[in-house]
Amino acid sequence: MDGRIVIIDDDRELSQMLESRLSRHGFSIAVCHYGRDGLATVSSDTVDVILTALNLPDTNGIELCREISTKWPEIPVVIMTAFGSMEAAIAAIRAGAYDFIPKPFDFSILQLVLSRAINHRHLQKTVKRLSQALEQTRSFDELIGESQVMQAMFSKLMRIADSEASVLLTGESGSGKELAARAIHKFSRRSRQPVVAINCSAMPEPLLESELFGHVKGAFTNAHSDYQGLFLAAEGGTLLLDEIGELPLALQPKLLRVLEDHCVRPVGSSVEKPFNVRVIAISNRDLETAVREGAFREDLLYRLNVITVPVPPLRTRGTDILLLAEKYIELYASRQNKQIDGMTNGTAQKLLAYRWPGNVRELRNAMEHAVTLTDHKKIIPDDLPEKILHFRYDHTLAIGGIPGPGELIPMAEMMHRYMHHVLNMVGGNRTLAAQILQVDRKTLYRRLHQQNEEPASPLSTSFLGSFGA
Repeated sequence: MDGRIVIIDDDRELSQMLESRLSRHGFSIAVCHYGRDGLATVSSDTVDVILTALNLPDTNGIELCREISTKWPEIPVVIMTAFGSMEAAIAAIRAGAYDFIPKPFDFSILQLVLSRAINHRHLQKTVKRLSQALEQTRSFDELIGESQVMQAMFSKLMRIADSEASVLLTGESGSGKELAARAIHKFSRRSRQPVVAINCSAMPEPLLESELFGHVKGAFTNAHSDYQGLFLAAEGGTLLLDEIGELPLALQPKLLRVLEDHCVRPVGSSVEKPFNVRVIAISNRDLETAVREGAFREDLLYRLNVITVPVPPLRTRGTDILLLAEKYIELYASRQNKQIDGMTNGTAQKLLAYRWPGNVRELRNAMEHAVTLTDHKKIIPDDLPEKILHFRYDHTLAIGGIPGPGELIPMAEMMHRYMHHVLNMVGGNRTLAAQILQVDRKTLYRRLHQQNEEPASPLSTSFLGSFGA
């Protein structure tokens, strides 16, 4: 059981004993011998529970409990009462104490009381985070969306934020995967600790190994001093491994060992250093396909994707496109000191018709382009980039065409075409396609197998051609 406990007691021998025994059981302990010092610790640090004596040199536990309950009502206070005084216990509860325990006490009972208090504290934190998310149903931190797929993703992100499980975020480039990763960190217990990000495709293998795991002085040329590496730099927080699918194959077993052992050995060192970090991996590459092609280790994939969250491409999010466009118009109008009140209906139609291969990143750039060029009070179609302004999309061709009198087809065939259309629109992401189709992945696989085919790559020309793309 983890949790930070502040012990307030002027009995130094008892305090030392409690600190030693509770630390061995996984608790983080701070000891204060005066009430005022305890209050200062609470006001300047993250605390899960306060364990205080009833009698203190400068105050008493009842008054201390009352003050804590007023200033920090969410922090449970457990009071140690001498000789099992019922009057003192009742007074403590009335003052807002979570529980009390009589002296001398059984340590196992004390541990149980403290564990319950910490669980109570964690539950309060979770409820508070959920309440904050519900107050902003259109957003999750910096992610914005009213569509069903985004609301489902927000709900999943909130549920996993408070866990310690490794997360794999998948999706197309520009869809908002890093924003989702940072939102997970922000709403987690690790939010007060650092979040560190690295792009695994941005540097050669030797440099990447040193950047991740650190190195000692003299490990290689230009290693003029020790470097702790990002795993240790993110201690207590979250490490974001972006473009994990591009991690060099030779480095993958080393990363797997680090994740399994929770220890890192700097380059050039024989000493392993433990770390406490949550890992969130990000990929716009289909890692299952990479495994089949021999470009990614299967055991590493299993270690990273304890929980997989597909981030939907913008083209599947309906009117979220307009919601985001309005946000970026307001942002860039403010930056450029322009008075712009949204967009015209014609502009909205153009934005909804476009397929957004660059996703949210492309939309943001398009809105900056439009705000910069416009001299109108609203963004008009002519303010948009040329490729959006002149884009033409035939919706009837998207699912293989609406059959004419000479080509009437069974409903099953139409459903089959639509299933492939959805797979195409989500870039071949089967998990997200199954979610949109409202079937489970096994059902999707079975229906594809019945047609004696596998979901094709979104880059396959034959696959795209079957939908008139």
